[in-house]
Amino acid sequence: MTRLISAGLAVILVLGACTTINPYTGDTQTAKATKGALIGAGVGVLAGIITGDDARERRKRALIGAGIGAIAGGSVGYYMDVKEAKLRQELANTGIVFERQGDRIVMAMPGNVTFDVNKAEIKGQFYPVLDRLAKIFNEHDQTFIEVAGHTDNTGSDAVNIPLSENRARSVASYLAGKNVERARLAELGMGSAYPIADNNTAEGRQLNRRVEITIVPIT
Repeated sequence: MTRLISAGLAVILVLGACTTINPYTGDTQTAKATKGALIGAGVGVLAGIITGDDARERRKRALIGAGIGAIAGGSVGYYMDVKEAKLRQELANTGIVFERQGDRIVMAMPGNVTFDVNKAEIKGQFYPVLDRLAKIFNEHDQTFIEVAGHTDNTGSDAVNIPLSENRARSVASYLAGKNVERARLAELGMGSAYPIADNNTAEGRQLNRRVEITIVPIT
């Protein structure tokens, strides 16, 4: 866990201005990852689970066994460009916020859109969004999928960490139920450890309650 948090902090330190797309207007905007965006502090925290050394190799072997191969080195950027364009097209106006970081694609799903308060069951109206997401994941299957749950700082870790874990698990399990290969999926609950907004305001707490999905190419 310490290594995972250290990896997440390292990502935070190197993040600069990030290009995002407003999901309601379609406008391109540039903002600091730690100011006003839904994506930021938790990005890449799961990298140690599914893209690091032994874990990566285990998952790659499992995927090869399932008939899913790695992307050729020179094609990674193009492959992820195509996937990003498809995601933006299919998921416009859903409330999901996108951010591209090198060859990774990060998506944040606001908790109030996806879950009821203090619940880990996905809202029924969000199923069609996840269905579209699963469809794209299955069409472009040469990627790992990291799912991280986050909460605000209301309540204790004893409450927040299990809640964030269960929310991440709900999303990952739903995607697996839509035929996304389970070996591609990893989930983790981060509790309130990675806020992206001020927990002293209602608006900030709402932004902090989110599930982030990071899409990582298999190379």
